Amino acid sequence: MSYRHRLRDAMNSIAFTARPVCLAAVFSLALGGCALPEKPVRPVMYDFGPGLLATPPTNRMAPLAPLALADIEAGGPLDSTAVLYRLGYADAQQLRPYAQARWSMPPPQLLRQRLRETLGQRRTLLSPEEAAALSRGNGALPRTLRIELEEFSQLFESASQSIGLLRLRATLVESTPGGERILAQRSVIAQRPAPSADAPGGVRALTAAADAAVGEIADWLQQVP
Repeated sequence: MSYRHRLRDAMNSIAFTARPVCLAAVFSLALGGCALPEKPVRPVMYDFGPGLLATPPTNRMAPLAPLALADIEAGGPLDSTAVLYRLGYADAQQLRPYAQARWSMPPPQLLRQRLRETLGQRRTLLSPEEAAALSRGNGALPRTLRIELEEFSQLFESASQSIGLLRLRATLVESTPGGERILAQRSVIAQRPAPSADAPGGVRALTAAADAAVGEIADWLQQVP
């Protein structure tokens, strides 16, 4: 038998052996309902919106004293980018993350950004490091605002109704030779209804709750002597 004939017989043998395997694979995929795995869906990214769209009009009132704004503290899931919700009608103790929704940065950072936009309209805002550097020059330390974020989630009261719930504790301190002294402290609870029972609705409600909390903090700071 020539080389050409031996090669043809070998190829026919391989084709015959492989054919049942290929047919079985096709038949299995057909029964499975899909031939290829679905492409992963990237989570939708959210923040608190663009903020100020124009320079606010000049305020004729005297500017307020400079203020150092510390990083906002939060523990556990609140210090992540997950958009969280609770099923208050089923298990209110369990925080659940939306699978396809994320904050662009952790909520403490988004809230601090919003505070800077609002408080900075009438006073100079500094980081603790900037405040310390300033004190080395003139010997005076500005007061420091410390905030602890305790709750930031979409709370479902039923399967179709929910609110954006924010709870925080704000503490105003000043530095003394013996350490920090608490000047005032305030707990803030803000809640706003969600327009829809899903992640986009929760994001809108939480953004509105954050804006309400920022406004309350701004008013409170002006009342502290």
